[in-house]
Amino acid sequence: MERAHHTVTILCRCLQVTPSGFYAWRTRPESAHARDDRRLKVLVHTSFAESRGNYGSPRVHDDLIDLQARVSRKRIVRLMQEEGLKARVRKRYKHTTMSDHDQPVADNLLARQFTAAAPNQRWVGDTTEFVIGTSSKLYLAVILDLFSRFVVGWAVSAANDRHLTIKALEMAFKRRCPAIGLLHHSDQGGTYASEDYQDLLAARGIVCSMSRRGNCYDNAVMESFFSTVKSELADQFASYGDAKMELFDYIEVFYNQRRRHSSVGRISPAAFERRAMTQVA
Repeated sequence: MERAHHTVTILCRCLQVTPSGFYAWRTRPESAHARDDRRLKVLVHTSFAESRGNYGSPRVHDDLIDLQARVSRKRIVRLMQEEGLKARVRKRYKHTTMSDHDQPVADNLLARQFTAAAPNQRWVGDTTEFVIGTSSKLYLAVILDLFSRFVVGWAVSAANDRHLTIKALEMAFKRRCPAIGLLHHSDQGGTYASEDYQDLLAARGIVCSMSRRGNCYDNAVMESFFSTVKSELADQFASYGDAKMELFDYIEVFYNQRRRHSSVGRISPAAFERRAMTQVA
């Protein structure tokens, strides 16, 4: 652009290069490294787009390694910076626990042991809220398997009541058919302490565990999950219909099947479970 206003000689003098060097640079063929950078940038953009703008350099690097691209993490960092690709910042989610009730509460049997040796040994559940429009609310209840971080059950409702959490629990039952002895952990909210919810657990031989009152760290995995959802998807939606559609797409299509999870070796929950089944077989 500056050549329209200044001669090449003047511009070269300002940049402290020779005109002959400038013309040699213009006619010099692109280096192999530069060509490889262009190729890698296409793959980086593809990975970033498929992650819906959520992946930072570690997960993008994992994607490229899976594609058998020979590239270092440091180079991925540089390429993402050059292309202006930056992962979204994680948010904290708003607690929706309603613990002012007279229902019995269970001891904290999970004791912050957020791992499991096999599927359907330890589930954790919780509820969070989203804003609809300017002031309405939508509540999301989720049950997650600590073995793989797979979302085994979830439900949405305009009301944060026992029907919401029961719906998520029933999805988990249908999806996984857990054996007797499964440990189910949640907070002390009235929706989980309700007689109806506890009867469903007891009928399946499921052991109930609850966080200590007001202690979010006792269910830190669920706090982390909801923070991820709100940072990678949204914490506000235009309508109930939009919210249900986008949450389904995020949880079932992206999170369970595609999103790399750091706690399971930076592969997706579904891929982690498939790998575990293969190893057992």
